[in-house]
Amino acid sequence: MNNSWRHLPPPARPIAAATAEAVTAIREGDEPSGDLGAQDSAQTGLILGTVVRLLLEDGNPDGLTADDVRTALAGCVRSWPAADPQMVLWLLAGALGVLEEDGSPAPKPDVLARHAVALINHLLAGRPVEPWLTAALTEIQRAQLHD
Repeated sequence: MNNSWRHLPPPARPIAAATAEAVTAIREGDEPSGDLGAQDSAQTGLILGTVVRLLLEDGNPDGLTADDVRTALAGCVRSWPAADPQMVLWLLAGALGVLEEDGSPAPKPDVLARHAVALINHLLAGRPVEPWLTAALTEIQRAQLHD
């Protein structure tokens, strides 16, 4: 594991490392490995969802519109040929806190993780993922301390 993650809480380190590796794989045109899907799905989902939300907020400082969501969805699907638009939309809705629970089963965690990484990669627009993972974990930690 990369020593650059030593500043993170121990449970978050393998998720951060697997996320960074998966983003690199997608950028190189490879399929992300299953390492991310093998992590705790609740923690992984929280971290990746927070990264997506932070990136959406950063890219849309005046607020997010339906057109911004459509643009993110379309851009992710164009940039990663394996993307399922329904999965990307599910991730966007979840990251924005507007996911409607309709009783249908949630997608498989490994499928969600791969799609989340593709969405994150698209939203990063070539920027490094590491600062965004650190920011997400800082925000999660702060929220947990205030709950």
